[in-house]
Amino acid sequence: MRGLGVKAARVAIVVALFAVWEILSRSGIVNPRLLPSASDTLATLGELLQRASVRKDLAVTATEVVTAFALAVPVGALIGFLIAENRYFSDVAKPLLFFAFSIPKSIFLPMFILVFGVGFAQKVGFGFFSTIFIVIMSTTTAVESVKVEHLTVARSYGATPMQTAFRVYLPSMLPVLLEALRISMIFNLTGVILAEMYASRDGIGHQIATWGENFQMKQLLAGVLMIAAIAIAFNELVRWVETRCSHWRT
Repeated sequence: MRGLGVKAARVAIVVALFAVWEILSRSGIVNPRLLPSASDTLATLGELLQRASVRKDLAVTATEVVTAFALAVPVGALIGFLIAENRYFSDVAKPLLFFAFSIPKSIFLPMFILVFGVGFAQKVGFGFFSTIFIVIMSTTTAVESVKVEHLTVARSYGATPMQTAFRVYLPSMLPVLLEALRISMIFNLTGVILAEMYASRDGIGHQIATWGENFQMKQLLAGVLMIAAIAIAFNELVRWVETRCSHWRT
């Protein structure tokens, strides 16, 4: 019953935001040319989704995001695991990682264009670069969260490395890892969209940048809603997986 009430409250907040948006535009409080109404934006969104070119750009962006994510997560997880398991490596690498993580990644974007050119590799490379630091740091935290006594018990009973990994490490790390996956995907999506907006010939980020440059505010806002919907969909997918794996926590 409480869960239903929470969901109803969330829907009410979203509806209220769209209602305020509609009133601000329709009443002229905000210039409708700068902020088209919510109803017009949603109608434009429906129209855009019927265009083959927009669907193709969405497919291009989805391919780049999935590729960058699929590369960054295992590589970042392996590096994070090695850092957490090796004290010397941890002492050396951790401060450098925090230093690198604190630098805005967008300043490196021109370098990716110089190295990879304008295309698929440049966008996937920058998505990978935007994601891997958060994966490394999250994995390091997740491995360090495993209780030493659990590892001691497993090893004293002669557990193999594979059994230790799947019966001790993974169940203990899973809550932190799933949370990290959600955050990583946000960084990944942001990186790819930014790369597309900066220099690209296709992708939904390229379309949004073009609409913005041409002052096509309805299309621009509709594109923003598309990106928001994709991010929310992935977030809910990971949340669903997290719920299905909740028995691993006990």
